[in-house]
Amino acid sequence: MAFRTVIISTHSKIEYSLDYLVYRTTDTEKRIHLDEVSTVIFETTNISITTRLLVELIKRKINVIFCDVEHNPSAQLYPLYGAHNSLSKITEQLNWDNKIKGDVWKEIVKHKIYGQRAVLSKYGRVKESTSLLDEYINDVDIDDISNREGHAAKVYFNSLFNEKFTRSDDSKINMVLNYGYSLILSLFNRAIVTSGYLTQIGIHHKNEFNHFNFSCDLMEPYRPFIDKIACECYLSKKFSKEDVLSIFQSEIFIDNSHQNLVNSINIYANSIFNALNFKDIRKIKFPSYNDL
Repeated sequence: MAFRTVIISTHSKIEYSLDYLVYRTTDTEKRIHLDEVSTVIFETTNISITTRLLVELIKRKINVIFCDVEHNPSAQLYPLYGAHNSLSKITEQLNWDNKIKGDVWKEIVKHKIYGQRAVLSKYGRVKESTSLLDEYINDVDIDDISNREGHAAKVYFNSLFNEKFTRSDDSKINMVLNYGYSLILSLFNRAIVTSGYLTQIGIHHKNEFNHFNFSCDLMEPYRPFIDKIACECYLSKKFSKEDVLSIFQSEIFIDNSHQNLVNSINIYANSIFNALNFKDIRKIKFPSYNDL
């Protein structure tokens, strides 16, 4: 079972040899068996990569993230055809009815707010805010037509950080949040594409300029795990990409067992697909926030 996240951040040559990813510098050589790898992050642009390795990574559906000169995720590599029955899956996706999509989105929003409440509770932030989030959870409608998600987000972030904080700030907090969210988004892109569905066609997000509407829908309950890291950085006044990358070492309780991040996302995403296909929200398996 793939469980390793490989982060390459130094000048090196990366190639493929006999089922191994081979990392070479002027004085070092390391080999990692590809069966163990779930994600590869090329964290610097100063790397030479063979196309043979890239082809093998695609074949094995390993999540590959490329970072820009500022070390921020800027591109992702995944299969053009993620499943043998993609046409069947896409047809399913196009035929999901609005009622079940609205029901699923309601559950996603509620669970996301549960996660936000758990983060606030853990870090002892304003108790009145957690009570207000409880009210928002109870008020979420089908398809969240009253936008409880948006109202909850404002209360949540202002309570977690400070009243002047906004998600559009050019701040270290937003640097951590944006970096972490982009990593989570990449994992959902992989889960969706390898299951044969399209990332562009969402159940709630419908922005014509967003290639990842469906991924943005599904990732919402996983944002609190990144928020927790951002809050710890904020409280310690120490911000680094290593703190964010620690998310890949997280164990998340889902479906009555502890799973690594990638496996938990696959379990959750597949349960959403089942809920949409069988029109039954009881099939959804959300991550637990008890270990936050």
